[in-house]
Amino acid sequence: MASAPIGWRAWLAALFSARGAGEALPPSLRKPAVRRRGDTTELQFVRGVSQSQMVTRDPDRLLIDYTRTMLGALVLAPRPRSIGIIGLGGGSQPKYCYRHLPEARIEVVENNPHVLALRRKFRVPDDDARFQVFLDDGARFLQGRRGRFDLLLVDGYDETGIPDALSTQAFYDDCRESLAEAGAAAFNLYCADAATHVGRLRNAFGEDHVLVIEELRQSNRVAIAWTGPDRESAEMSLSSAALRDLARVFATVRERLATANLSA
Repeated sequence: MASAPIGWRAWLAALFSARGAGEALPPSLRKPAVRRRGDTTELQFVRGVSQSQMVTRDPDRLLIDYTRTMLGALVLAPRPRSIGIIGLGGGSQPKYCYRHLPEARIEVVENNPHVLALRRKFRVPDDDARFQVFLDDGARFLQGRRGRFDLLLVDGYDETGIPDALSTQAFYDDCRESLAEAGAAAFNLYCADAATHVGRLRNAFGEDHVLVIEELRQSNRVAIAWTGPDRESAEMSLSSAALRDLARVFATVRERLATANLSA
């Protein structure tokens, strides 16, 4: 059954009912801070460590490299009609997709009500006919969406890293099952055990349907996985501005696919 948007107080009440009133708030539900440095607005769970950055005067711009690399998955899903995004954060990718993929319907899931409460500070669009944000657990969100998405972006983090619920083989299997027949997914792997996550992705998608790209200026990797052929099947539905903006990312993905060096 699909998740429905609910008030965060009701969600927390249900959580504490299940956990017991004496237990502390889980780290993933702690309240982040919003900090401003020059022309950027940043989301931080730990002071000095930014989980999301926004150019205050250009809120739809992708500022951090990996957020751009993840959209390289569009090479394998060039005309997405339905996009799923796990992890709202400062809304960098949701905002970009909303602006530059006008034909797509976008569903975003965020499990932290405190993050969701900051959506206006980060200029995340209000819900409308083609954009909706859900307050729910990302793993549970996928379970009711078999075959739903042409493009899936997974960037769910708290201050401790990738949550356990978004790290299991069952979760990666559900990511695969949530994609349409010729869909693609991208995963931000900012963790010490990236090889474990890549192995689980290959178990879910197949050895030759997972591409790993190292971020040269950051200590993380982006994994792109897909369900269809490893070639572009149509012209991209991106705006011309986004095609120019992401041209280097697309060139990297195409080059890697052409060399078929998928085991890196």
